[in-house]
Amino acid sequence: MSLREGLDRLMTGTSGNLARAVAGNKKALTGLTLLLIFAFMAIFPGLLAHDNPNAEIYPRSAAPSASHLLGTTSYGQDIFSQWVFGTRESLFLAIVVGGLATVLSVLIGVTAAYRGGVVDVALSLFTDVFLVIPAFPLVVVIAAYSKNGGNSILIAVLVVTGWSYGARQLRSQALSLRNRDFLAAARVRGERQWRIIVFEILPTMTSLIVANFLGAAVYAVLAAAGLQFIGLGNPDGMSWGTMLFWAENNEALQAGSPLWAIMPGIAIAALGGAFALLNYAFDEIGNPSLRPVRRARG
Repeated sequence: MSLREGLDRLMTGTSGNLARAVAGNKKALTGLTLLLIFAFMAIFPGLLAHDNPNAEIYPRSAAPSASHLLGTTSYGQDIFSQWVFGTRESLFLAIVVGGLATVLSVLIGVTAAYRGGVVDVALSLFTDVFLVIPAFPLVVVIAAYSKNGGNSILIAVLVVTGWSYGARQLRSQALSLRNRDFLAAARVRGERQWRIIVFEILPTMTSLIVANFLGAAVYAVLAAAGLQFIGLGNPDGMSWGTMLFWAENNEALQAGSPLWAIMPGIAIAALGGAFALLNYAFDEIGNPSLRPVRRARG
C-alpha cells in the first residue's frame, strides 16, 4: 500500500466515523451549530455588519437603535460591528492554539509511549514539569514580558502552557495499544515505525485526539480573552477580549454602554460552550461508560 493510498484510507475512514458520531449526539450537534454560526460571522463579517468597527464617527454612548443595534462606544464606534468583526480573531486564536497544542501533544505523548525506555522517561519528565507549573500565572508573566508582541506571542504562550495535559492522556492511551496484536502484526510485516504510528495507532485514537483539540481550544478562548482583558494582548486588535479591555477602561457599565461589555462576554461564553459541548460529546463517543443510559422501548 502506497503512502497516498494509506492517507486516503485514513482520512476517509476517520471523516466518516466522526460524521456519524456527531450526527448521533445532541450535544455534538448543538456545539457544531454554534461553531458554524461563529465561523460564518468570522468569514463573512461584512454581510452582517456594514459599519467600520474602528470608525469614530457616530454619537458617543448612544443607546441601541435601528442604526446601531447594540449602541455605540464612548469613542463613537458601532458596538455591533466590533462584536461581529471581533469573532474572526477570537476564533482564529482558538483554532490555531488548539491545533498546535494538539500536534505537540500527539508528537510527545505518542512518541513517549511507543518508543518506551529512556525516551519515555525523558519525555514523561518533560511533560510532568509543565503539568505542575501553574499555567495562568506563567501565561501572565510571559505575556507581560512580551507585551504588545502581537498574536504570535500570545499563540506561542498559550501553546506552551496548553499541551501537557493532552500529551499525558495520549501517552496513556498509546501505552494501552502498544502490545496489541494488530501492532505486533505490523512489526512482523516490517512496517516502519512512523507508518505504524500514523496508520495503525492514530486512527484508533481519533476521538481522544479530537477531544484534546477541543479542550485546548476552550482553554485558548478563555485564556486569550483573559490576557486581552487585562491589557496583555494587542490593544489595537479587534477581538472580544480587546472589546472588554476598552469597555472596562471606559467604565462602560456606568457610562451608559453596558452592551459594550456584556456582548463580548456572552460571545466568549458561547464560543467556549460550543467547544465544550463538542468535547463532552467526543468524551462520550470515546468512552461508552459516559454515554447516557437510554430507556428500552416497549
